[in-house]
Amino acid sequence: MPQLSTSSPPPTAEEVDAVLRAPGTTLLLARLDGVIVGTLTLVVFRVPTGVRAWIEDVVVDDAAGRRGIGRALTEAALDVARAAGVRTVDLTSRPSREAANRLYQSAGFELRQTNVYRYNLR
Repeated sequence: MPQLSTSSPPPTAEEVDAVLRAPGTTLLLARLDGVIVGTLTLVVFRVPTGVRAWIEDVVVDDAAGRRGIGRALTEAALDVARAAGVRTVDLTSRPSREAANRLYQSAGFELRQTNVYRYNLR
């Protein structure tokens, strides 16, 4: 997780359990030689205009980079979304994550002209 966010500590076992139990949430893992080297969280939800999905917290360990793990996780998430009848899948990625942005564009994601707002509750 430090590769994704320096301000967020790794999740506790209880927090991972809460993710796994959350309705509409799929946690995908990538392993090399039995060791987890990547994760992706897919959230599927219904809104009045249809079923949508959001990809969050895509992380591939630096030591396992350039092996297609991020692409495999992304394609698996899109397969899960298709099976759930999702119309669109959204994600955000900081511009500084250049490799991730190239991956998403090569996977068919299109940059949207939109504003993303955040309200901090803490």
